[in-house]
Amino acid sequence: MAGERRGEDTVSEYLGQNPELAQWVETFRGYCETNKQWCGRREFILRNMEGFPTVEPGLSSSSLDRLLSLSMVWANHIFLGCSYPKPVMDKIEEMGDGITVKDAPVHRTMKEEAMARGKRSATADADADSCVKRAKCGPNELDGRASGRATARPASQKSGPRPQAPAEHQPFFNRLYKAVAWKLVSAGGFGPNLDHFEILRSCVESCKQSLTCVFVPLKDIAGLPAGRTQKDGHVCEIRCQTVYMGTGYGRDESAARAMASKEALKVFQGRKVTVKICRRRFKGKDVEDLMLLDEQPRTQGFPPALSFPFQDEQLEDGSS
Repeated sequence: MAGERRGEDTVSEYLGQNPELAQWVETFRGYCETNKQWCGRREFILRNMEGFPTVEPGLSSSSLDRLLSLSMVWANHIFLGCSYPKPVMDKIEEMGDGITVKDAPVHRTMKEEAMARGKRSATADADADSCVKRAKCGPNELDGRASGRATARPASQKSGPRPQAPAEHQPFFNRLYKAVAWKLVSAGGFGPNLDHFEILRSCVESCKQSLTCVFVPLKDIAGLPAGRTQKDGHVCEIRCQTVYMGTGYGRDESAARAMASKEALKVFQGRKVTVKICRRRFKGKDVEDLMLLDEQPRTQGFPPALSFPFQDEQLEDGSS
């Protein structure tokens, strides 16, 4: 701890003696970086500037871009547990030698995590579906439960999310917001060529949670516009901790999941995300649902719910 304190003091003293350098390096701080993350990455940048002779304060260059990229990779590894090819890991380990981060997060590999938790309820398949609990027989079957009866819940949760549910879920999604922001920065920003599901899945798992995907064949969805002739394909709904995140359509389940993940990641493009209770349509009825929203005003309603984690027998009976 004393060593880290001395390191921070040395950096602060150095920047205090070089105010123009301090002002310049501060422009590289990410919006979502905490003080601890930024102090570590700032020290990484300053320590390694000598290794990039063409880097000059105030001037853009390919060497500066490379240094900043390596600093982000180092920070992603230290704070988020991201891993990269061995040559890259060796490089950032060498460049980060001597930097001490107080109370740095401890990350475990997927193998270690699986051993610690025991055998997971969902077996990993070839396309990274280990975190996905599927419901394929109809819009009301979630995680393999029969659609005619829901799992027993406390009375306060039977007809919808509890009033205090948004406040209970908000801290997790604040952490997820930061994880997604860092992941997108390291990927070069949000764009159409990303593996949106893999980004979302890895960020959720880094926060020690998992995604739930519900797939429904398009032909099984009631209430489509009369003029719509397309009946092939699937619709996917993504949730995390019962909170709705996005809906997507595709010709198969993988494409639908990718589109739903893209829609979910769009919510993280604002300055913050908020968990709210909103009204949605489910099986022809208005229900209260937990939803993850950004700050953008909505010009249209929400897509109908494919699942409803808060349903009870009364709702089921009334909608059959």
